[in-house]
Amino acid sequence: MSATERRLGFVGIIVEDRNRASEAVNRVLSEHGAVIVARLGVPHRERGYSVISVVVDATTDEIGEMTGQLGMIESVSVRSALAKAR
Repeated sequence: MSATERRLGFVGIIVEDRNRASEAVNRVLSEHGAVIVARLGVPHRERGYSVISVVVDATTDEIGEMTGQLGMIESVSVRSALAKAR
């Protein structure tokens, strides 16, 4: 598999402090909007958390760049999974 081969996958994001991190998270997701197929955000208002699931169709480099930027935001945890290469 080459680094330029596109893969289908998802990125799971937990935002522990919505007031502090939501603007930065939305900025990163907007910057990578070209590879995002779908996005679902679920706020947990009582705890101040948000859980965001993003479906992506991207190269591993593009996914790595996006998840790396998200992971550098304070109070944000991020994980990804990709479909097996064909």
